[in-house]
Amino acid sequence: MASSTHQAVVTVAKRAPLEIKHLPTPKPVGREVLVKALWTASTPLDLHQADGGLLVNHPQVLGDGVAGQVVATGSDVTMLKPDDFVFGFTFRSEKEKAYQEYVCTPENLLGKVPPGWEDRLSECVTVPNNFVTAWNTLLNVLGLPLPWPKESTFTPSTDPRILVWGGSSSVGQYALQILSYYGYRNVIATASPRNFDLVKECGVTHVVSYHSPAEGLKKEIEARLEGKVDLVLDCIGSRGGSVEPIAEIAETGAKVAIMLPVVIRDAADDVEPEYALDVAEVVRWRAGVEVKGARTHFYLDVSSFLKVLCFSCFNAAFCLTELISGIGSIFSKPPSTGDYAHAARSRGSETKQAEDRRRSDVVGTGAESAGYTPEQGSEW
Repeated sequence: MASSTHQAVVTVAKRAPLEIKHLPTPKPVGREVLVKALWTASTPLDLHQADGGLLVNHPQVLGDGVAGQVVATGSDVTMLKPDDFVFGFTFRSEKEKAYQEYVCTPENLLGKVPPGWEDRLSECVTVPNNFVTAWNTLLNVLGLPLPWPKESTFTPSTDPRILVWGGSSSVGQYALQILSYYGYRNVIATASPRNFDLVKECGVTHVVSYHSPAEGLKKEIEARLEGKVDLVLDCIGSRGGSVEPIAEIAETGAKVAIMLPVVIRDAADDVEPEYALDVAEVVRWRAGVEVKGARTHFYLDVSSFLKVLCFSCFNAAFCLTELISGIGSIFSKPPSTGDYAHAARSRGSETKQAEDRRRSDVVGTGAESAGYTPEQGSEW
């Protein structure tokens, strides 16, 4: 039985240490489920809100990925019951936020953890945000056909040349596996040379180093793809680290999707981060290049398909069996650390000093004592 109040991790001011706040524990009604949060995961948005004050009203509970156990359900809940282990992408209101001991959310935003995975919640919690980000961007921003359920005879009607910038990032690894699952073969990814093998395991044949000068990189990419790039997925969202070189690569007719916000200036101990939301104004693009920002947290507004897939059909026995067998063992092999050792750094947005300060400021979550590795998630 949940107590009448519980602890939550909140922002109190921009760049200030996070604090613990006691909140009333809500009682689930209708289709709501109350979950005891056992694990959560750090994401770029958490960093930008805590360190940069992005879209924050203080005090604000952080977190949008949760894994835990159901403790109570509303009267209209049909797919979950107390003691079920679940994971989900929840973020729309304070009671749905993940950095607290109890999360109250509609059942359709949760997925039921398959039998045998109850002791691997640290991996489960890395799936929702990253998977939805990759799928939503490929489907709704870049417009790639991703029919569900996928017929065994499905093949893409076109074979666009696709560049995934940041292939070893969390979102990049999911995007590459989804593209491979649906039969998109004309794909190339960037990564550091030490992560080439990791990226290739996600189903892509061509990998190039993002350390290469933009002009030489453009020639290498076009040579590997045997033509100019049609679609670009920027998983990093850094003006200097990804957007500027992509602007050199994208020619007229290309479509580019960039993770928001774009980081203009990285944080340091004595320097505040700077962000931009208008991707068309961040750099100079060639005429005829279509550039869009990817806003993961709006996926419920734009995609009726994702409303079904993520995560209500997980509850109806979709779970992860199809993902495990079809999309390159996404779940049995969750995103590796790769190029970006911190989930929040998978967007190339943070200096080591800011990361160290942020991690030392998270007091009371049990993260450090639990052997905290951000790509795995944080345990209460």
